[in-house]
Amino acid sequence: MILKDKKILIMGIRNKWSIAYGIAKAAYENGAKLIFTYMGEENTEKIKQLTSEFKECKLYVLDNAAEDDLVEEVFTKIKTENGKIDGIVHAIAHANTEDLHNDFIFTSREGFNHANDVSAYSFVLAARMAKELEMLNENASLVTLTYHGSTKVLEGYNVMGIAKAALESSVRYLAENLGKEGIRVNAVSAGPIKTLSAKGIKDFGSILTEVEKRAPLHRNVTTVQVGNVATFLLSNMSEAITGQVIYADSGYNIMGV
Repeated sequence: MILKDKKILIMGIRNKWSIAYGIAKAAYENGAKLIFTYMGEENTEKIKQLTSEFKECKLYVLDNAAEDDLVEEVFTKIKTENGKIDGIVHAIAHANTEDLHNDFIFTSREGFNHANDVSAYSFVLAARMAKELEMLNENASLVTLTYHGSTKVLEGYNVMGIAKAALESSVRYLAENLGKEGIRVNAVSAGPIKTLSAKGIKDFGSILTEVEKRAPLHRNVTTVQVGNVATFLLSNMSEAITGQVIYADSGYNIMGV
């Protein structure tokens, strides 16, 4: 129970196949009290059903995690109703479908800005708002999600690779800024998983096959396995770790050809 009585905010839960759900499950089983943000008031009943196993969890609608005023409003409400929290999990990313299907060189200005705003700036904004509103307890931990396409060219990942590279760099700068206050910031680079978002990547099935073939452990990862890594980073057991990208990909990232 390494998160016993810790209050953890998970931003971006969507469905039971998502990494956010895997993290929620692992954190809850380790004693965490969960708070969720999700998009769309119309999704409330679906999200309530999805999170029903997490007793006494709290739900808040956040339609745009990259919009300053909205994040400030929701975070203020979260602090008012829950007090200070011990961790934030940022599980938010998006790129336009055409920017994933076309060659990267054809990425539009709007598509480039959108992917970076939603996937990278939203994490910086969450960190800043949490600091300014004094909603983080001592030794709090912030965790975001990235992917191998941030450092290597992967067909079909395109502008998301650029956004994830920006996110990873943001982790390092935030870790330096918040380290003065004892707050840790890290990223988990998960192996490919059949999430709803992954369906937007062309030939995603072939990526799963390649990882299973070449990774040292010769298997793909699950959302719960990634959740266990995130739970470790949210816990005091990782208090000496900050500014890092931790790979949870069965070792695939270490391989050459």
